Amino acid sequence: MLKALMWIVGVLVLAAAGFTFFTLHWAYASGERDGYVQKLSKRGWLCKTWEGEMAMVTMPGTVAEKFAFTVPSEAVARKINASLGKRAALHYEQHRWIPNSCFGDTEYFVTDIRVTP
Repeated sequence: MLKALMWIVGVLVLAAAGFTFFTLHWAYASGERDGYVQKLSKRGWLCKTWEGEMAMVTMPGTVAEKFAFTVPSEAVARKINASLGKRAALHYEQHRWIPNSCFGDTEYFVTDIRVTP
């Protein structure tokens, strides 16, 4: 009985690890968003992640839509910090169903930034 229980627990742990690997390495969608990065901060109690917010303005005088994102790479976070306040395009990948907030608070993971004129 104990051997069967250990086998079931082992299978469940492997399934959870496989699901987590799948959600982190398979992008549901990818694209670019253009606007002004308003803030970027490293936060979290146990798992520190870079979390940011971009204001996307479609036309002058309209209310800006906010785009919340996560930055998994320290190098990309440095590039974003250097471009705060400038108009920029963020390239992102959307990862759905991430099982834990230790990987990021949002499902949008920014992989690159390009400052636009």
